[in-house]
Amino acid sequence: MTPLTDDVCRTSITEAPLTGKPKRSLADVLADPRVRLAAGSAALLATAMAVRRDHVGPGEAAAFRAINGLPGWLYPPAWLVMQLGTLGAAPAAAGAAWLARDRELAGRLLAGGTSAWALSKVVKRLVGRPRPAILLPDIRRHGREAAGLGYLSGHAGVAVALGAAALPRVNPVSRALILGTVPAVGLTRIYVGAHLPLDVVGGAALGLAIDGASTLVSRSHRRSAPRTRARRAVTLGPTRGCAGTRAWKKAVWQRGTRDSRRARPQARRGQPVPADRRRGRRAPGS
Repeated sequence: MTPLTDDVCRTSITEAPLTGKPKRSLADVLADPRVRLAAGSAALLATAMAVRRDHVGPGEAAAFRAINGLPGWLYPPAWLVMQLGTLGAAPAAAGAAWLARDRELAGRLLAGGTSAWALSKVVKRLVGRPRPAILLPDIRRHGREAAGLGYLSGHAGVAVALGAAALPRVNPVSRALILGTVPAVGLTRIYVGAHLPLDVVGGAALGLAIDGASTLVSRSHRRSAPRTRARRAVTLGPTRGCAGTRAWKKAVWQRGTRDSRRARPQARRGQPVPADRRRGRRAPGS
């Protein structure tokens, strides 16, 4: 082998591209709504099976006391963060998206936030786990005492549902703000003594599953909308205005083109062409 040939072979070997699959980050995996729906549903089922109505595990109790024992001066900012997980946060976020002219996001925020709040009430009745004040002694309460059942946290569910819906549609600065505030909502609920850690994890799982389901529904609606509009244009005829007339003419022309293509083989074989297929390629009214 000559030196020139040796150099060419060595260069081709070192510059050959790798054929392995690129590594996907956690964000890339969670970008698939089917993954979010499956992961949220699995985490919700796992936490619901792990909680008990009459006692708290030692690990969960230690995590609760570490957060619940933080200084009392943190309550005012914690109260502000908690409002991001209330029922009113859903219409407020939807209104902001509507003003930003993102109507699809506005609908998803309103539907996801209210669904998370409503379904959390259903899960609370099914599981029946009480608040930390009943299960653990000597807890610290910050602010007004929470009523009702403990598992799961509706605040965490609403916050995760809203954050997951808005995350792909905002700029990097807003994305970093969402990634910081959404987990803080669940931590503040532990801090004020309203929920145990598994309550917060279950609420976050519910919000993630709801966002995955709403994304799948939204995508299915977007795919079926153009075909529905085309069928409606052919069936009902032109609507008011020039734009509606042009859309109707285009739909009729496309339908006539498909019919004429089907009629060509019959014409070549000498067979009579049906009257409803004798249409040209030229769009009517052009």
